[in-house]
Amino acid sequence: MDRELERRKLRAGVFMVNNGRVLMTINLLREKYNALRSVEKGVKSEGISRQEFVDSINFLAEEGYINLREIDSREKANLADYDYQTLEAKITGKGIRLLGGGINDNMVDLGD
Repeated sequence: MDRELERRKLRAGVFMVNNGRVLMTINLLREKYNALRSVEKGVKSEGISRQEFVDSINFLAEEGYINLREIDSREKANLADYDYQTLEAKITGKGIRLLGGGINDNMVDLGD
């Protein structure tokens, strides 16, 4: 296997694990919104960088696993339109189904 392909597979694996960790962290308060800056602090200790965190939030929101809203206005928000530190997230029903094993997504590694 060539080195570039190996690197891409490693990055893809890290992305999948990060997605699972971020989703599980957001799920801690299930029915409440969590400030993304707080979630980021929680996953930073697991070695997830700022950019990796933002990539995971973007993926999870685009796939419908989390809802985002602006903290001050409580208006629904899109990550592309706001600084992520001004947003908060809450898990959706689809996200709960994913965590519960009701659906599968090969881009989210929930561990064993």
